[in-house]
Amino acid sequence: MKNDVIISKMINYVEKILKYTDGMKYSEFESKDMVVEACVFNLSQLGELANKVDKDFQKIHNTIPWREVYGLRNRIVHDYEGVNLKLVWEIISDDLPELKQMLLEIK
Repeated sequence: MKNDVIISKMINYVEKILKYTDGMKYSEFESKDMVVEACVFNLSQLGELANKVDKDFQKIHNTIPWREVYGLRNRIVHDYEGVNLKLVWEIISDDLPELKQMLLEIK
């Protein structure tokens, strides 16, 4: 898969998560199982795609935290029951809007 296709898919996953959580506070997020599960799934997909981006491309665009995005995927997949929802929420609310912007800039 080409980098531009991967980046487009990553943007799509970020946009889905932001749409699912638009206007929510943490208390609402943690109480809605379907939203939590959809967001966690999309975060894991985002991480999976981050790992498929060509390593040279990652080096050129090193402001994007590729390893952290993939690392989150590993934490989710290997310890799904132990996923820290507060951390997931902080990533969604604090980091994803910025990640989306960075991805849009390199698309």
